[in-house]
Amino acid sequence: MLELLPMVFAAPGEALARAEEVLSGRPVPLHASVAHQVIGIWQRDFGDMRLALHHLRRARAWAARAESADREADVLGTLGVALVHAGRTRQGMDALRRGVERGSGHTRARVLFRLAYSWWVLGHHREALEDVRRAIPVLRQADDVIWTARALTLRATVHLALGSVDRADSDFGAAEALWETTGQEHDKADAVESRGLAAFRAGDVPVALRLLDEAEERYAKLGTPTFMLSIRRCEVLMAAGLAAEALAEADTALGALDGIGGQSTRRAELLLAAARAARLADEPQTAIARAALAVRLFAGQRRTWWEAHARLVLTGARHAAGRRSGRLVADAAKVAEQLVALGAPAAPEASLLAGRIALDLGWTADAERHLAAAARSRRGGPPLARMTGWAAQALRAQAAGSPRGVLEACRRGLDVLDDHRMTLGASELRARATAQGAELAALAQKAGMVSGGPRRLLVWSERWRATALSAPPNRPPADPALLSDLTAYREIAARAEEARREGRPVPALEREQRRLEREIRSRTLHMRGAAPDGGDRFDAGRLLARLGEDVRLVELAVLDGRVQVLLCGRGRVRRFEAGLLAAAETEAEHVQAGLRRLAHPGAQARLPLVEAAGRRLEELLLGPAAAHLGDGPVVIVPPGRLHRVPWALLPSLRERVLSVSPSASSWLRAKETAPPDGGRPVLVRGPGLATGGAEVPELAGRYGGATVLEHEDATVPRVLAELDGAALAHMAAHGAFRADGPLFSSLRMADGPLIVHDFERLDRSPYRIILSCCDTARFASVGADELLGLVTALLPLGTAGVVACSAPVNDAAVVPLMLALHEGLDRGLSLAEALRDARGALPPDALHRATGWAFTAFGAA
Repeated sequence: MLELLPMVFAAPGEALARAEEVLSGRPVPLHASVAHQVIGIWQRDFGDMRLALHHLRRARAWAARAESADREADVLGTLGVALVHAGRTRQGMDALRRGVERGSGHTRARVLFRLAYSWWVLGHHREALEDVRRAIPVLRQADDVIWTARALTLRATVHLALGSVDRADSDFGAAEALWETTGQEHDKADAVESRGLAAFRAGDVPVALRLLDEAEERYAKLGTPTFMLSIRRCEVLMAAGLAAEALAEADTALGALDGIGGQSTRRAELLLAAARAARLADEPQTAIARAALAVRLFAGQRRTWWEAHARLVLTGARHAAGRRSGRLVADAAKVAEQLVALGAPAAPEASLLAGRIALDLGWTADAERHLAAAARSRRGGPPLARMTGWAAQALRAQAAGSPRGVLEACRRGLDVLDDHRMTLGASELRARATAQGAELAALAQKAGMVSGGPRRLLVWSERWRATALSAPPNRPPADPALLSDLTAYREIAARAEEARREGRPVPALEREQRRLEREIRSRTLHMRGAAPDGGDRFDAGRLLARLGEDVRLVELAVLDGRVQVLLCGRGRVRRFEAGLLAAAETEAEHVQAGLRRLAHPGAQARLPLVEAAGRRLEELLLGPAAAHLGDGPVVIVPPGRLHRVPWALLPSLRERVLSVSPSASSWLRAKETAPPDGGRPVLVRGPGLATGGAEVPELAGRYGGATVLEHEDATVPRVLAELDGAALAHMAAHGAFRADGPLFSSLRMADGPLIVHDFERLDRSPYRIILSCCDTARFASVGADELLGLVTALLPLGTAGVVACSAPVNDAAVVPLMLALHEGLDRGLSLAEALRDARGALPPDALHRATGWAFTAFGAA
C-alpha cells in the first residue's frame, strides 16, 4: 500500500485512481490513511486546496487509529506543507514541528525535508539549508534514492535563491543522476525545470528556455498543472525582453489556478511575476495593482522574503507611474535594507531605485549613498546584476557632474550587455534584450553631446543602434523537427488561405497554424549564440572617409523626446535640432493613411494633403539641416520608431538619390560588401497578384539567362535554393507583415508563405533584392532601438541593398516602376540611383507618384 505514495509523482493519475479505489472498499486504518494522504497530495499540488486539507486531516485521523507514530508524523509533514501553501503559515509550521517530534529515523528525515521545503516557500533560506542538511545524511544512509534526490534538488534551489550558482549546479547534477535510476516521472520533470532555473541564473537564457519547454512537455504527458514552471518561465521571459509574454503567461496561470482553487502561495508568486512583467512592459498601473495584492498575500502568509520583493516591485511601479516623494525614497531604502539582511541578490536593484528617486527630488547626498551601495554589484554576478551596478555608477557620475565618468560607466555596462546578448542565437532575443541597456545608452548620448559635441554624440548613437544587425543570427540548426514544423506550417497556412478564398470555415486550421508558430518560434529561441568576438567598434573617421565629398549621411538621434539631426559629410559632423519625436510619429501615421488612399484610383484630391504632410514631416525630422544637405546622395539613418516614414515624400529628398539604413555601421558594412562572382539574376513570381506579376516575363527577356521561378516552380525550397548567394533577386509576390510575430512576416509562394525564419536559413542572402509588393518594408520596433522584419533579416545575411515598400500600393502602378528601376540597374546604377530615376519616369498622376514614394532603397548597393 505504501507504494502509492511515490506513485503520486511517478504516475499521478494512476495513483489518484488507485487511492480512490482503496477508499471505495473497507480499508484498514493504515491503508485508509495512505489513500487519503495520496489524494491529499494530488489535490494539494494539482487541484483544490480545500479538498487537499480535508483528505489530509482524514489521513491523520486514520493514522492515529492505526497507532503508528511514524505514519502520523509522515501525514503531519504532508499536512503542514499543504497548510503553508494554503496561506495558513502558523498552523502549517506547527504541524511540521509536531511531525518532526513524532517521527523517528528515516521518517523523521522525510519530515525534516518537508520542513526545509516550507522554510524555502516562506523565504527563510538559512533555516531551509539547516534542516535539509540535517535530512540528507539520514536519507542517504537509508538508501532512499527518491527522497535524497528531492532533498538535493531543494538544497540546490535554495542555493540559487541566495546566488550560489556553482553549489546549485553540483546538487542539481547529483540529484539528476539519482532520478535517472527511478521511475519518478513527475520528479524527473521537476529536475529538468530546476536545471532550467539554474541555467537562467548562470545567464544562459536559450538553455533555460529549452529546458523549461522540455519540462512542460513532460508535465503535459502526465496531465499535471505547471504553476511553478509558469513562474520560472516568466522570470526567464522577462530577462529575454519578452515582458508582455511573461505578463500574459502569469495572468493565464492565475486564471487556471483560481479555477481549481489551487495553492495560495503560488497565487501570490504568480501575482508578483505578473507585477514584474507589467512593470517591464510599461504598464505601471497594472503592476501597482498586482504588486499591492501580492504584498497583502505575502504578509498574511508571513513570507518576509517574498513580501520584500513584492514591495520592491510596488515601489518601482509607483515611481514609473510618476510618483516622487520622500516617502517613496524611504520605502525603497527600507526594502533594500530588508533584502540585504535576507541575503537576497535583488538588494542592489532596490538601492538603485532609492537612488533614482532621491535624484529626482534633488537629494544628492541621499542619492549618492544609495547609488554607491547599488554600484558595488557591478564587479561580479550575473550580467543583469552587473548592469544594475553600472547603471548606478553612471547616475553617480552624472550627479557629480562628470561626463567622462558617465561615459565610462555606460561603456562598461553596455559591454556587459553585449556579451550577454551574443549568447542569444535568435535575432528576436538579441533585439529585445537591448531594452535593458536603453537607459545607459540615453545617459551616454547626453553626456557625449555635452563633453564631445556632435561627433561623440554620433559615436554613442551608433553604440546602441540596430545592434541586433551587427552580426548575422545563428543559423537555425539542421533540426529535423524544426524543418518538419516549417513544412507543416506552410501547408496549413496555404490550406487556410485557400479556405478563406472559398468562404469555408478556418478556425481549426488557424489553431493548428498558431500551434506550429509557437513550436517554430520556441525552437529558434533555444539557439545559443557564438562567443562574442569583440567586433569592430564604430569609427566616425572611417565613415566620413567613406562618404567622401558628395554623400551626406543624416543620423537622427532622440534626446529627451526631441530629434537631433547629425549631418555627416565633407569630413565633419554637424548637429541641428529638429522637432518632437512624438509629433513626427503622428504625422508619419497621417502620411501612411494618405498613401493608402492614393493607392486607389480617384483619390487625386488627397494628393495636396499628403504633400503638405510631407512638408511638416521635413520640418519635424530635418529642421534647419534640410538646407545643408548639398546636392549629392543622402543616406538617412532614422530611429526605429520612424521606420514607416516614406522619406522620398519629404521635399528636400524628393529628387535625390536616397537610401535608408538602420545604422551608419550597417551602411558601412553594406558599402563594403562585395557582390558574388558570376551570380545569375533570380526572378520569382508568386500566386494571386492582381497583375500576375506582369513585370517578370519582360524582365526575363531582358536578363536572358535569369532563373525564373513561377507557377508551381515557385515553391519555398526551390526559391531559397536559388536565392542563396544570388547577385540580384526580384520577387513579385504578395507580402504580409505580422505585427504580432514579425519573424512570421511572409511572401506568398506556390506552396505557402516564405517567412523570415526561412530567410535566416540562407548561407548568404542575395546581394541585391527587389521586393515589388506591399508591406515588405514594415517592421516591428522592439528593444531599445531595434527593428524586426523582412528587410532587417536580409541585411546581416549578406544583402547589400534592398528595395521594398512600406505601404499598400496599386499593383498595376508598380509594374512600370519596376521596369524603370531595372532599366537603371542595366545602366550600372545603384538601387538608390535607379529608384530615383524610376520615380521620375512615372506618369505625374497621384496614383503613380504615391507608388514611387511608398518604395524605399535600403542599404548601399
